[in-house]
Amino acid sequence: MNSPATIGPAQAAERLSAYTVIDVRTPGEYAAGHLPGAHNVPLDHLRTALPALKTAAARGELLMVCASGARSVSACEQLAEADITATTLTGGTAAWIQQGHPADRDTARATWPMERQVRLAAGALVVAGLALGTRYRPARWLSAAVGSGLVFSAATDTCGMAALLAKLPHNQPRATGLDATLDALSR
Repeated sequence: MNSPATIGPAQAAERLSAYTVIDVRTPGEYAAGHLPGAHNVPLDHLRTALPALKTAAARGELLMVCASGARSVSACEQLAEADITATTLTGGTAAWIQQGHPADRDTARATWPMERQVRLAAGALVVAGLALGTRYRPARWLSAAVGSGLVFSAATDTCGMAALLAKLPHNQPRATGLDATLDALSR
């Protein structure tokens, strides 16, 4: 499979009005800061959104965005399987904001970024494994499993823990919000 087309933040800022921007992060991450005019379609809801995305792509170019670029590359690959062409923002919203481009925020819905949620969960599990291991030695394997998972995550540039955390209620889109997004994309 070919790598998806990429564009840097500076070039994307110059052409932003030409794109339909799709942010594939969780709703809380999206609320914390996203590209102006971006639509939130979380990565795990992408299959549901394919008809709306196909309609949007027929009108113009799609720009897929996430925090760092990894999830948006995955989104572009899924879209390519459905014969939908999309471009990914190199470095994601982190690079966009770091270069001084504007970001819209919804502080009422914002949650911690997924990376921070993963660090909290992984750290808590390691500490729990070590603490329980003082009384029940096999519990130390919990810490070893989490550490191994983090090494695997770094080596493969995937994160199973993030996939699990994305399913928590605070990381899920409200049904009405996703429906409204899909309606807007379909028009």
